[in-house]
Amino acid sequence: MMHSSSSNGIMWRLLRKNISASQLSGFAIANLIGLSIVILAVQFYADVRPVFDDDDSFISRDFLVVTQKVTGMGAMLGSSSQFSQADIADLEAQPWVRKVGRFSSSAYSVRASVGLGGGGRSLSSQMFFESIPSEFIDVESDDWRFDPAHPVVPVIVSKDYLSLYNFGFAAAQGLPKISEGMIGMIPLQFSLSGAGRNEVLPGRIVGFSSRLNTIVVPEDFMRWSNDRYAPGVTAAPSRLIVEVNTPGDVKIAQYMEDHGYEIAGDKLDSGKANYFLTVTTGIVIAVGALISLLSFFVLMLSIYLLLQKNMRKLQDLLLLGYTPAQVSAPYIRLVVAINASVLVLAVLLMIAARAAYLPMLEALGASGGSLLASIAVAVLVMGLITLGNVAAISRRISTLWRQEQ
Repeated sequence: MMHSSSSNGIMWRLLRKNISASQLSGFAIANLIGLSIVILAVQFYADVRPVFDDDDSFISRDFLVVTQKVTGMGAMLGSSSQFSQADIADLEAQPWVRKVGRFSSSAYSVRASVGLGGGGRSLSSQMFFESIPSEFIDVESDDWRFDPAHPVVPVIVSKDYLSLYNFGFAAAQGLPKISEGMIGMIPLQFSLSGAGRNEVLPGRIVGFSSRLNTIVVPEDFMRWSNDRYAPGVTAAPSRLIVEVNTPGDVKIAQYMEDHGYEIAGDKLDSGKANYFLTVTTGIVIAVGALISLLSFFVLMLSIYLLLQKNMRKLQDLLLLGYTPAQVSAPYIRLVVAINASVLVLAVLLMIAARAAYLPMLEALGASGGSLLASIAVAVLVMGLITLGNVAAISRRISTLWRQEQ
């Protein structure tokens, strides 16, 4: 057998005469386009996703607040706006639902008083309490608990309420504006009345929610207060909070429409944007993958044609004692070199394209994602294509060698 590098060089000069540069260039260009599309889509998704995953974004945890739709005629006829156990069970059974939480409401009278500034000025208003399981709340606080022995009522309010006070009521009435950091120092009292009781409890705002447009108290306080001020009064929930798997899924909107439910705010529209991003990215990746797959077959066709043209030479080399691995080596090196060049160029094109669109995303508040995922995908795709090429070449040469035995 011949093993020297000089004989390998001679073999390569012999076999390369029938190589078609145009065919290999066509494969490289097609593969470059396909791979660039795939990894650019992956990178764009990684860069855009933080816009949807911001901590202040409702869709970051995929929650929807659901209510019964109330029409003018329904309100006049006194139709129920509450969810029955059957309604909740049917909602929980939907494939896009992870968990369902129930809003519990205070069944007694609540009046809140807030001391503002000097001179004994205060703000007083009739209000209500709601509670939901803590796992659905987007505020973390060590004070989020209630002890009947030391009854201080912790509450979480919507950030919209603070903005409404600061830029609406306070500005018009000449009252001081309040920051989130100051809110815990403001005197707050709740007058609770019901079942022959009329008591005043101190309260404290422990946080502001971007998710919940209501006034939330802990569930243990809600049970304690309802038992104390409205014993024996039970009511089905009128609002539900739903954690979903795929926000924006068309099945969610269809289900809500069929059952006469409404989604609070524009959260379903935000979820649709997220869902649209995921679907669009998947389509783009599929197109890129299809182009890469077609380029793989283009290369294999080129290699098979080249092997066919060199059939007589290959047979002679095998008869001279060259092994199938030695005969395959020039073609394998050629394929590896082309694929490695395509990989490097595709990554460079992706980085250049990212540099062009990233300033626009940064203007939206996105800092961009990591490059690791897209580069890993590029290496994986080209690795699989290269392994497929090598396996096909080796199999073809081995088949020819067996025929010569």
